[in-house]
Amino acid sequence: MSPLADPDEVRAHLVAAAKAGIALTYSELLERLGYAFSRPKMRQLCAMLGEIDRAAAARGEPELAVLVVRQSDGLPGQGWWVGGGARGRFYEGPWKGPEAARFIAGVQAETFAWWRSRSGTDGAGGTD
Repeated sequence: MSPLADPDEVRAHLVAAAKAGIALTYSELLERLGYAFSRPKMRQLCAMLGEIDRAAAARGEPELAVLVVRQSDGLPGQGWWVGGGARGRFYEGPWKGPEAARFIAGVQAETFAWWRSRSGTDGAGGTD
């Protein structure tokens, strides 16, 4: 199977969203990559998001996958919850509803703040 997109391109979209203080739906991100939403494309995207977050952690950056959410409720999909995002923060609450929304808002706020504080950098640790 060929890669969905260049991971650096996906990361660039996520960094831009973080700096803008917004989350993207799976559909929005896929559209930015030139695809219509489909379950197979979403699964490919989710696998790539995990890789992007592992690389970000190695660079000391906050996760970006938390910024990709379902259109229906504004929360990340199951893969984020079980793939380390919630577990890595010792969250054991529900994956849906107000408690989950508060938790996600807090994680996203951390990511937004981190990237906004680096708005003059190129996203790779250097400066423009």
